[in-house]
Amino acid sequence: MKIYGVALLAACFLAGKFLGTILGKLININNDIGGVGFAMILLIGSSIYLRKKGWLIPETEKGILFWSSMYIPIIVAMAATLNVKAAISGGFVAVVAGVLTTFACMILVPVLSKIGNNHPKN
Repeated sequence: MKIYGVALLAACFLAGKFLGTILGKLININNDIGGVGFAMILLIGSSIYLRKKGWLIPETEKGILFWSSMYIPIIVAMAATLNVKAAISGGFVAVVAGVLTTFACMILVPVLSKIGNNHPKN
């Protein structure tokens, strides 16, 4: 069985981890901050870009769709394993960062869905 889209997924994951590590160092936390989120955004953006350029063959597009579908449950499972109580007791900044990130994601969902939608509304 051939698996398509793995190279793009891996590249986005590594770039996201790199960006998350840089963000962590910028705010003096020696850890990855939002690396998986950066990876998801990069995967969505790069797949949309490649599709618009016509550089995706159908098999690769299906593979990327498969990995995108697998990514969301993985993220939910990872978030479920986080120690939320420790984050809340860690300080006010952690709570504010979580709330702001949640609202930013909620605002960006309609924007991202419009980017990938090529069909006019009826």
